[in-house]
Amino acid sequence: MAEQAPLAVFTGSPLLYVLIPLLPFLGFLINGLLNRRLSGTVAGGISSLMVLGSFLLSVMHFVQFTGTPYTVQLFDWISVGSLSIPFSYQIDQLSLIMLLLVTGVGFLIHVYSIGYMHHDENVGKFFAFLNLFVFSMLVLVMGANYVILFIGWEGVGLCSYLLIGFWNKHTAFNNAAKKAFIINRIGDLGFLLGIFLIYQTFDSVQYGEVFQKAAGGQFGPYTVTVVTVITLLLFVGAMGKSAQLPLYTWLPDAMAGPTPVSALIHAATMVTAGIYMVLRSNILFTLSPDTLNVVAWIGGLTALFAATIGLAQNDIKKVLAYSTVSQLGYMFLALGVMGYTSSLFHVLTHAFFKALMFLGAGSVIHAMSNEQDIRKMGGLRKALPITFLTFLIGCLAIAGIPPFSGFFSKDEILMHAYEHNKVLYGIGLLTAFLTAFYMFRLLFLTFFGEFRGTEEQKHHLHESPATMTLPLIVLAILAAVGGFMNAPLLLGKGYLADFLAPLFAYSRQANPEAFGAEIDHATEYMLIGLSVAAGVAGIIVAYVQYLSRKVRPAEDDAERGFLEKLVYHKYYVDELYNTLFVRPSMFLSRGLHDFVEKRVVDAGVNGVGRGVFGGSQLLRNLQTGRVETYLLLMVIGIVVVLALNFVKF
Repeated sequence: MAEQAPLAVFTGSPLLYVLIPLLPFLGFLINGLLNRRLSGTVAGGISSLMVLGSFLLSVMHFVQFTGTPYTVQLFDWISVGSLSIPFSYQIDQLSLIMLLLVTGVGFLIHVYSIGYMHHDENVGKFFAFLNLFVFSMLVLVMGANYVILFIGWEGVGLCSYLLIGFWNKHTAFNNAAKKAFIINRIGDLGFLLGIFLIYQTFDSVQYGEVFQKAAGGQFGPYTVTVVTVITLLLFVGAMGKSAQLPLYTWLPDAMAGPTPVSALIHAATMVTAGIYMVLRSNILFTLSPDTLNVVAWIGGLTALFAATIGLAQNDIKKVLAYSTVSQLGYMFLALGVMGYTSSLFHVLTHAFFKALMFLGAGSVIHAMSNEQDIRKMGGLRKALPITFLTFLIGCLAIAGIPPFSGFFSKDEILMHAYEHNKVLYGIGLLTAFLTAFYMFRLLFLTFFGEFRGTEEQKHHLHESPATMTLPLIVLAILAAVGGFMNAPLLLGKGYLADFLAPLFAYSRQANPEAFGAEIDHATEYMLIGLSVAAGVAGIIVAYVQYLSRKVRPAEDDAERGFLEKLVYHKYYVDELYNTLFVRPSMFLSRGLHDFVEKRVVDAGVNGVGRGVFGGSQLLRNLQTGRVETYLLLMVIGIVVVLALNFVKF
């Protein structure tokens, strides 16, 4: 049994650790200050090299890691009374995996962006924001305490706002950016309250101290019940950042940003932050079965809910967006049933195939002259052979077809769900069927059949340049073979499970039954068969519907049945939120503006101004500039003084 290794303090030079986040930050400064002077290729090259440098340093630290976690203290940051928060990094199994993910996939997205964004007039600013995004995510995953994590957490939130609304001449894009920012602030409030309560309970925000005290039952003046409150607050933050019910609506609207931004947000960075935070805090969640139950059900319902919406979407990026929400639900389902390794495993495989599909969608949009409606595509596999083959691999991976990566990670999640709750397993299995169906619906409508676009679009169809296709090929390879890093139980424990085992030692001690249970091979074979059957069934239904019968999605104004209409309009959740929250807020703000601002504040300020102005007008009458007036006033003054003295005596 792997034991939780105590945190050592790194005593060498911290430069190589500081450079990991610092290099992307330098790229942000260079492109931010010189964006008007650098060509798109140069700006993209600088940004990509900075992230590549961070990736190579991460690989070096990963190779040199001996299994003992340690902290790298840079300087004393906050010290007030008993509160001491150093600015330090923690290097352990989880942070190293996340560093490789963020910098590796992030580098491929940067390279892709060189070709995709070369025509944009603000390409330098775009790459500056992209580098800042990676910097913020690296700070988030490297921080050794909750406060540094929160700094990176807020940084990725800010960068998402800047990148989603990058094309800020469009009002709808600006609204999408504001929506993402505001909804994330709701989750962040819960996260911040959770951090406050962690300090109040454990007298520290350092991971090592907090988790050791939690595992030892040292809750200060409180009982273990306080851990439930802490974890629920932390989960509220994760719900906002990782787009779970009911705080998911910002993520589909985030498609307003350039396609590389969608890939970065949905695959390697922002949406994985909530998963990372729960994984990092695994001992706290393990101590609260009630919170785990909430996490599992929210995750399962989000997975199913978003998958049903994906069935009826016709925007190529919106289909992938709701797919992301659904897959994030799978990850939280795994967390809720204490399949911690399986959740991180799915984070990794999902990063490979979802980044691949978003970049593939960008290649399609690029070839279709910015058209995103799959009803106007078709037959693109001949004109875009590399994009088609790589996109097909991504679809097979997300559908859970062996031996592609999604099969292994999704299968593990379903097995953990089956062990803990059969209803949640059923939800996960149904979601697997729906996922395969809507992803191959997307594939068939986009790449098969007859071309349904305009003649001008057909004339300009072409494969993307090498800067775009090479990242697709690399991601396709990862999506195809990445699952072998953690093979299913019948093949023995995979590398990832062994590598991460020390990270969950406290949780294993707190709940050995959950970690010690192993499923028998017969049941495992059955579950694997059901999982694959669900994926294959989804593909077959999509094939019959969209290739054999050649069904085409209805136009926006077509008549639809009740259920189809409900799903097509995304269950009217946005409309519901507008009615319950947006409109009352706008009504209140208009009332405050018209009454309080204008009639009270403005009236008071303007009244003071009018009073001063009126008084000055009266005083001006005393300054006539005539000598005889001044002599008269002097005489009057003397008479008044003498009269007062006379009355006095």
